[in-house]
Amino acid sequence: MARLQRGLPGTSTTARARRLAGAGLAFPASLVVVIVMLVPALQLFRYSFNRYDPVETMKSALTLENYVRFFHEGYYLGVLGTTLWVAALCTALSLVAGFPVAYMLAKTQTRFKSLLIILLVFPLMVGNVVRAAGWMVILGNAGFVNSVLHLFGLIDQPVRLLYTPLAVILGTTGVVLPYMILTLQSVLEGIDLSIEEAARNLGAGFARTFFRIVLPIATPGVAAGTMLVFILCMNAYATPVLLGGTGLTMMAPAVYDQIAKTANWPFGAALALILMIVTLAGALASSLLIHRRYAQRMVH
Repeated sequence: MARLQRGLPGTSTTARARRLAGAGLAFPASLVVVIVMLVPALQLFRYSFNRYDPVETMKSALTLENYVRFFHEGYYLGVLGTTLWVAALCTALSLVAGFPVAYMLAKTQTRFKSLLIILLVFPLMVGNVVRAAGWMVILGNAGFVNSVLHLFGLIDQPVRLLYTPLAVILGTTGVVLPYMILTLQSVLEGIDLSIEEAARNLGAGFARTFFRIVLPIATPGVAAGTMLVFILCMNAYATPVLLGGTGLTMMAPAVYDQIAKTANWPFGAALALILMIVTLAGALASSLLIHRRYAQRMVH
């Protein structure tokens, strides 16, 4: 049948026309992506080789001194390390907390499912600054957590929760959690319920069914959600600034300080490019690792 179809006149022409039509539809979006993302990235790349000048902001040059400064000064390497472990921890927490919620939303048949999804999407309509302000109210010395602890007699003095790494981790995880849940839900909804029922009928318990059937099938969603959330965490700005204060510095605020406060555009551009490269490398590495591990589990 396939040979007959290949032999029919006009079949290859139709397929070619469809490919051209698809490329034509994708071209405007691709052009926008190139203009919005690639052009500024190339400009930052060029700026990163310039030399800082206190009077003129920067002078055109081709020097590696900005990159040398980053790798020679332990402070900025420490900031990058802090950003990496905070992003990795927030990604892991959002995955652990978001998977059960996404699974419940994907499998529930209640008529209130649309309402639950709207409630999940609603925080995304609120700016990160507003959500960070809410966490400041919760974690402050006179906030909700300290008030509850004091009410039950567990503390005599307020516990310092605000302007700590814990506050940044909680706030960042709260910001990215809806993205993880929505990504996972879209994949879990495609899993046929009969597969789980067949596994349980064959004697597999809930845990065995989950880890041997559901989780490997959901690997694309796990990889996509992990990549998206990791990128968001690496580039977080408002939450680390408002909740971390001087107790924790991440790369995005460091880039802003160099460009907006110090007016050192060349070094700020170098920091931005390093952040971009490390973020993409980390996201791709985590995605490949997830795919490889679960592919091996499926084989065994």
